[in-house]
Amino acid sequence: MVQVSLSTLKTLLFTLGPLALPKLIGYYRTYQARARSKPIAVRPLPANVYTPLNILFVSCVFALIATLNNFAYENIFIATSSRLQTPNDVLFNRLSHIRPQETLSEADLLLKPRIASIEARLLYLTYGPSILTYCPWCLSDEPLTYFYYAFPMLLLPHILHLCALGLATSSGIAGKEGNRWRTSAVMIGIGLAFSECYLTVTHDWKANARVFRAEDLNHFHWNMRIWRGIGIGVADAALAGLLWASSTNRMFVIPPTSAERMEAATKVLENARGRLGALSVVRNVVVRDEGLRRQGEGYWRREGQIMSEAMDQREVVEGVRNALESGRISVTKVEEEARRFADGVIGGSTGALQSNST
Repeated sequence: MVQVSLSTLKTLLFTLGPLALPKLIGYYRTYQARARSKPIAVRPLPANVYTPLNILFVSCVFALIATLNNFAYENIFIATSSRLQTPNDVLFNRLSHIRPQETLSEADLLLKPRIASIEARLLYLTYGPSILTYCPWCLSDEPLTYFYYAFPMLLLPHILHLCALGLATSSGIAGKEGNRWRTSAVMIGIGLAFSECYLTVTHDWKANARVFRAEDLNHFHWNMRIWRGIGIGVADAALAGLLWASSTNRMFVIPPTSAERMEAATKVLENARGRLGALSVVRNVVVRDEGLRRQGEGYWRREGQIMSEAMDQREVVEGVRNALESGRISVTKVEEEARRFADGVIGGSTGALQSNST
C-alpha cells in the first residue's frame, strides 16, 4: 500500500485547506440562499426510495464483511511468522505443521516451486497467492504479466458494486429521486475501480526486498483488500445519505419546472372538475327522485327549525347583542364580505353572460 506520512497529510491540509474552505463555505451559503428563496417543505421518505436504500445497505454490509480475514486468502508469511528471506524448504516445513495431519495441500504443492525466488515472493505479497499459484504464463522477469492475469479479479468486485449502484439509481426501482444520482454513482464506482488498478500497477513491489523483519513487511494484496471494502462501504453509505436527503427535500432540492407545476395544477383542476361533475349528477338524482327530494326538503325544514330555536334562546340573544354593542362584530363588515363572496362566485358568470348578450 502507498505509505503516506502524517507530516505529508499536514502539509496537504495546510496547503489546500485555505483554498478549499472558502469555496465550501461559498457553496453552502449559495445553497442556503437558494433554499430560502424557494422554500420547499420537507416530506416523508417516498415509498420507492426504500428499495434502493436497502440495496445500498446490503452492498455496504457485504463490502465490510469481505474485509474480514475469514474471507481472505491465507498469507503463508504471516501464518508461519517467516521473513521474506526464509529458505523455501524451511518455509513450507513450517507451513506443513499448521496444516491438518501436517500435510501440505495441493495448492501448497503448486505454490512451493513458484515462490522459490525473492522476486516471486515480492510478487506474492503484491498480487496474492492465487495469482502466483494458478497463472500458467506469468514470469517473475515480467511483473506486468501478473497484473494482466489479476486484472479481471481486480475488476470483479467493482463490477458487482457498479451493478448494485445501477440498481439503486435506476428509474424503474428508485424513480426520479434515485435516477438523478445515477451519473454520480457510476463515476464513483468507476473511480474506485480505476484507483485500485492504478495503485496496484504503480506499486513499488520491490520495496519489501529491503525489509528484514517479518512484522515490517508490506502485505499490499491483503491491505488493498481491506481498503477496497472500506471504500465501497463508504461510497454506498454516502450515496444512501444523498438519496435520503434529496428525496425528503432536506438538501439538494431541485425546484419543479414550470411545465411540472402546470401539469400538477392541471391535475388538481381536473380532479376538482370531476368531483363537481359527480356532485351535479347526485344533485340531479336527488331533485328528480320524489322520495329523495322529500328527504332533502324535510332536512332543510328541520335545520331551519333547529337554528330558529337556537337563535331564540336567551343566552344566544344576549351573546349576539353584546357582540354587536361591543363592536366585536360589525354588521357592515359582514355584509361587505358577503357581497364580495357573492360577486366572486357569480361575478364571472354574470360578466360572461353580459358579453355574450352584447
